[in-house]
Amino acid sequence: MDRAFASKFAKSFFLTVCALLILIYIGSRFFTHLDLALYGYMVGTIVFIGGFFYRFIAWADRPPTKLILQKGLRRLFRRSTPQTAVEHLATYRFIWNRGWYRWTQHVLLGWGCMLSALVTFPLVFGWMYFTMANNGFYTVVFFGIDVLKVKADGAIAFLFYNALNITAFMVIGGVCMALYRRLKNMQARSEQTAVYDFLPLYMLLFVSITGLLLTFCNVFLHGWGHSVVTLVHQWSVIVTLIYIPFGKLAHIPFRPMSVFARSYREYYAEQAMKSCRVCGTGFVSAEQSSDVIRVLKQNEIEFSMPEGFHLAELCLPCRRKYRMSRFTGIPTHEIKVKEANQNARG
Repeated sequence: MDRAFASKFAKSFFLTVCALLILIYIGSRFFTHLDLALYGYMVGTIVFIGGFFYRFIAWADRPPTKLILQKGLRRLFRRSTPQTAVEHLATYRFIWNRGWYRWTQHVLLGWGCMLSALVTFPLVFGWMYFTMANNGFYTVVFFGIDVLKVKADGAIAFLFYNALNITAFMVIGGVCMALYRRLKNMQARSEQTAVYDFLPLYMLLFVSITGLLLTFCNVFLHGWGHSVVTLVHQWSVIVTLIYIPFGKLAHIPFRPMSVFARSYREYYAEQAMKSCRVCGTGFVSAEQSSDVIRVLKQNEIEFSMPEGFHLAELCLPCRRKYRMSRFTGIPTHEIKVKEANQNARG
């Protein structure tokens, strides 16, 4: 099978697209419920999948990433995994520690994008559509199965009609919060670049605003300008989809990989901790410390110090103080002084 493809990327992309086409064929009842007005989104999604596989395979082939994914996958089925998955992918508890503002910002952006995808992709691929056999009632069809019957003017139908409008407001709120922080916070402002950090936010903002304009044209302008806004919105979505794997927004589809890393760290931390060679504090698992040394050696990077230890065997505070000692000639890493919080204000 491998000989039929030029690379691992080509094989993965081909098999994924074939599986997607089969699911579209089944879910749309043999292509009879595909909306041709959404054809552009489908093409953009396929290109996005290709870009995602290219970026993921290039990232996963790196020695440290491959090691964490392999060991994390073996230790994935642990009791703590469901809780870890919820905290990393749903509640963003790890961001709550940075403050309620950044947590709210990530919740609005993360859930706004995910809910939009959960609504848009089933409609684009023909997996979900609506029929009206009886006047006043819609039947929600998913993969050819009637799953729900709702009143056309009821509350549930209202949520169906306005799901993308609601998620657009969520994304706009999250983008505005992110932009405000990047412009007002001194530390964030010093770390931002116009293309890498601001452009993705502008793209999400443009997609959300043009999506809301579609509803505005239909409700308040009685359809005037709808065709033009439709094309502008569709192109903005397609360009954003193609851009996602190659920019800062790539961490959205990559986020589930953090569960593997957390499983890896938690499991081996329960086995044995590595004590710092200077202060004796346990800072990482012994397995992770040895893995770091092994991966660095694979890349022909040596951090063996004249004092007889590897730099990876020092905790972060001692490592920073040791680097100072190399410049000053004073053994600052051996001075028993607790390091102050670098991120403290004032």
